Amino acid sequence: MEDQEHKDDSVKNFIELIQKSRRGKLKVYIGMSAGVGKSFRMLQEAHALLRNGIDIQIGYIETHNRVDTHALLDGLPVINRRRTFYKGKELEEMDLQTILNRHPEVVIVDELAHSNIEGSKNAKRWQDVLDILEAGISVITAVNIQHLESLNEEVENITGIAITERIPDKVLQIADEIVNIDLTADELIDRLKEGKIYDKSKVETALQNFFRSEKILQLREIALKEVAHHLERKIDIEIPKQIKLRAEKFLACISSNATTAKTVIRKTARLASYYRSPWIVLYVQSSSESLDKIKLDKQRHLINNFKLATELGAEVVKLKSDQITQTIIKLAQEREVTTICIGKPHLSLFQVILQTAIFNELLKNLSTTETDLVILS
Repeated sequence: MEDQEHKDDSVKNFIELIQKSRRGKLKVYIGMSAGVGKSFRMLQEAHALLRNGIDIQIGYIETHNRVDTHALLDGLPVINRRRTFYKGKELEEMDLQTILNRHPEVVIVDELAHSNIEGSKNAKRWQDVLDILEAGISVITAVNIQHLESLNEEVENITGIAITERIPDKVLQIADEIVNIDLTADELIDRLKEGKIYDKSKVETALQNFFRSEKILQLREIALKEVAHHLERKIDIEIPKQIKLRAEKFLACISSNATTAKTVIRKTARLASYYRSPWIVLYVQSSSESLDKIKLDKQRHLINNFKLATELGAEVVKLKSDQITQTIIKLAQEREVTTICIGKPHLSLFQVILQTAIFNELLKNLSTTETDLVILS
């Protein structure tokens, strides 16, 4: 019986290897904001690939009526968009099925974070891209950093603009290549003033709001760091380690405090992404937080935070216990956690720990097991 199971596992592993080799390659152009030239660069690359005999198609491109970008469409093969009626209006979407049927070597897919019209096969365009890759078609795509789930809140704080369309970090993590389209603040503002980003009637408003030097500088730094992290991950995979380092594993401890929990989840996701490590989100439900004692809105926020954690790649663990600290320690030991992440003191979980003598036990235990404790603001 064991021999048969071993054979089945061996076959399964080999099939996975074959499927992985058949999967299309993913290249992502990433930018700090609209107007840096992502679509322009993708179309330039499409021309270069076409000249080199590659079967390439434009699956979806958004030129925003920018003259230079639109001119690059000349001579490129385009798969027509799918027209559909929604709420009395005729709208256009990328035609996923035609792309899969046509099966080019490479397809250009712009605006990765786009939400599809209701009734489409997938809710999001990034899910369409995963389907295309699984079919063995390579994809060149583009996205701005504010659409990356774990960076969403940070960018929103800088820009003051709420971003509803987001992509999970795992999409960038599976990318074979990420290219940052980098411009200085002055270069981007000059492009705006020249009418290369928006119609000239909108320039003054944009300069007063999003396109201010101090905001652009912060966004540029975030974009550069994101691409640097990807490069480090790539090096880590491709260059063999001479010295084996301990495997990192993160444990994010959350409570029913919705805002803090979301921050802890997103920041731990960033850490786990940086170290390319697995991570766990732990919620310890005390008797005072049982479902019949906490308000419905808190229950809803908890469920949403579990969903967010899952989308960002975490394993979610929910345990019932009034011994919160011991429960954290026990799980950390069982799962060989290297770093425990918690919210700063106003988090109710932290108050529970501080109000008990067990806090000393937590610190003592962490020091003996070489487990780090990170308090996230």
